[in-house]
Amino acid sequence: MSFFSKIITLLFLFKVLIFNSVFAATLDTDFETWLISYKKIALKKGISQKTIDVAFKNVKFLEQVIKYDRKQPEFFEDTVTYVSKRATDSKAKKAEKLLKKNTHLFSEVENKFKVEKEILLALWGIETHFGKHVGKMDIISSLATLSYDKRRRDFFSSQLLTLLRLIDKKLIDPSKLYGSWAGAYGNFQFMPSSISRYAIDYDGNNKIELKISLADSLASAANYINKIGWEKGQPCFYRVKLTKKVKKKYINLSARKISHKLKISKWKSKGVVNFDGSELKTNLKAALILPDGKPETPTYLVFDNYEKILKWNRSLRFGISVCTLAGMIKT
Repeated sequence: MSFFSKIITLLFLFKVLIFNSVFAATLDTDFETWLISYKKIALKKGISQKTIDVAFKNVKFLEQVIKYDRKQPEFFEDTVTYVSKRATDSKAKKAEKLLKKNTHLFSEVENKFKVEKEILLALWGIETHFGKHVGKMDIISSLATLSYDKRRRDFFSSQLLTLLRLIDKKLIDPSKLYGSWAGAYGNFQFMPSSISRYAIDYDGNNKIELKISLADSLASAANYINKIGWEKGQPCFYRVKLTKKVKKKYINLSARKISHKLKISKWKSKGVVNFDGSELKTNLKAALILPDGKPETPTYLVFDNYEKILKWNRSLRFGISVCTLAGMIKT
């Protein structure tokens, strides 16, 4: 490279550096302006000034949160990759050990809320690897960042307001609010709205502790699944294959709405067969999903219970992972 080329390159890099610094400063300034406005809204919504001052004392814009939001694995991992990373033999064995250690608690929660212990263990294992990875992000800053961002502003603004209400009612200690980049908290990664609706003080110490209390965590998760309509003893899905071309209208590609539920006999007539060659035995209606969008990729007939998992996390692959891991756990 010539001397002049080096000079031009250095000038270019200098301009990029200056631009990025100005851009970051603009983001921070805009965030501060937004934050002032949001505090006023929170005050009008009934949040006390004391809670607002405490909650937002150290709040800041987290650029890393925006990067995480744009690179969620649900967006770019295919089904085989996604499921194989989450429904593993090691997780199933870990779940079995935890079940053996806490047999009475799991049985009690299962009987009370009518949700299988295997489903609870699978959710716990996939969400946080049984409490090992609950997240270290400042939840208030994360939610504020995502509320300021435009992609899902309304959703996260609402979550942040709900969190402020929980703090205001002294149901949550703001100094302990560390979790996922998306604002989820505890063993089962509850969003603030889920904490408000479903969290339970199961161990009776007058506190809802979703990170350090296994009893509160399990009961809250079971209450959540129960309240959204889980039917104990019913299947999640069958993995199937297509022996005929199925019309596009029957194929579900999105978790937002599952449609065209048919009886198994109808699916058989359309060339849908069990992946392992065994008989498809149930009178329940099912819907056909192709998470990867192509007939040669993993294909499933899913039932109502699978849709309940989608209410927990609206991802086709997440739902398959949870039900797959649950089936691997021996109890």
